[in-house]
Amino acid sequence: MTRFFDILFSGLAIIILLPFMLPIMIGLKFTGEHDIFYGQIRIGKGGKEFKVLKFATMLRNSPNLAGGLYTSTNDPRILPMGKFLRKTKINELPQLINIFIGQMSIIGYRPTVIAHYMAYPEESRKKLALVSPGLSGLASIVFRDEEDILSRVENPDEFHQKIIQPYKGKLECWYIDHKSLSLYFKLIFMTVEAVLHPESHKWRTAFKDLPSIPVELEKYI
Repeated sequence: MTRFFDILFSGLAIIILLPFMLPIMIGLKFTGEHDIFYGQIRIGKGGKEFKVLKFATMLRNSPNLAGGLYTSTNDPRILPMGKFLRKTKINELPQLINIFIGQMSIIGYRPTVIAHYMAYPEESRKKLALVSPGLSGLASIVFRDEEDILSRVENPDEFHQKIIQPYKGKLECWYIDHKSLSLYFKLIFMTVEAVLHPESHKWRTAFKDLPSIPVELEKYI
């Protein structure tokens, strides 16, 4: 049933948002490195690779520059329009195409690069392989300020792989275990809430019996 709404909502969103996205595309074409879109290989349903689409917000060679796969709040690799697009999550809008063609869902676990995917516990990876990744989801809401969190810890790489990613895996599996049409819509509304009110922590009371937050994360989320 959610696939029907994925097609309906993503199709309508593409049509409605196209006039808004065109100026962004023109702006990207005439700034930075003149790239409009950025496609990165991520892991999707069945553990298969696919290319997730985003508006280009960072230097083309960013993964090979200082910082690697991690982006800090004031990362020097971010392009002129990039900070605004990333802060507002507008850079994620091209993924409506991924959703429309069936590679993603509106709600699900966030597709990650292989290095981050392997940081999920094995039992989490097995469960994630059964469903499609999403544009947003429970872990996306909880970690909406992940870049800020990583900029505040001493070793971002280690903290992400050993603390953040395993907890994300537990959250994503919680969604899969409780997956329903009502939860699908609830997470859509909670995503809008998180974008409009990034300081909100309503997710803490909106969902019951969530996995316990690791003590290392308590002060950050």
